[in-house]
Amino acid sequence: MPTTTAATRGTFFKRLGGVIAGACVEERTAGRKPIHRNSLRAGSCESSFWRSTSRQEVQKIIKAAKRYELTGRQPGHRNGPLGAIALEVLDLFGNLVSFKTGRLDPSLDWITNKLRRSRDAVVRALKALRDHGFLDWLRRFEPTPNEGRGPQVRQVSNAYRLSAPKRALALLGRWAGRPALPDDEGVERADRAAMEAEYKAALDLGGYATFQCGDSPLGKALAQLGKAIELRESAKRTESQSTSFSYAGR
Repeated sequence: MPTTTAATRGTFFKRLGGVIAGACVEERTAGRKPIHRNSLRAGSCESSFWRSTSRQEVQKIIKAAKRYELTGRQPGHRNGPLGAIALEVLDLFGNLVSFKTGRLDPSLDWITNKLRRSRDAVVRALKALRDHGFLDWLRRFEPTPNEGRGPQVRQVSNAYRLSAPKRALALLGRWAGRPALPDDEGVERADRAAMEAEYKAALDLGGYATFQCGDSPLGKALAQLGKAIELRESAKRTESQSTSFSYAGR
């Protein structure tokens, strides 16, 4: 029988070790989603992007979008340049945006669940709103407490900003300078309050602080404190799970 030399055994175990190490890396990164290009760190980009607004200004944007959709719809076509779902998204955003700070950053999953629309349909609607000048956004990421090689970050919800192009505002005619009020202001205000409460309940501690206090020094300090608490609690949960698995394996 052929004799296996020490050098051969060393080469074999070296290759085996490389395969095992590669498998471990793949296992750690299997659930990690790639970060979108041009993403900015959350908390470092919003102050120059968001701006305060008012209910009247937001209603003017929504009304201009609806007039733009109606005017641009071709005979025999069901939708215009924006589409019905885009108008639904715009109505939703109009009820979510913070008038004081301009904060608007719902997650894609939250939007789809709220509107009961597919993810692809909402993505197309967002793109249509941006392409026609009614919406803009910043992609964002934040660090995580995960261990591993390289920076550990994760994608978070976009920061959105409402706007209206001049060509759409021109369609409002004399109403461009004074936006129309909703048919029932009391009902609209109640709907907004309920939706805002639901939205704030879904925010993490840092997001809630920013929503309430904006980009003021107090808001930034509270947001940093909230994020630190969230990261610490996340690290504790990860450590607890690791300990549980360790005891279970004994």
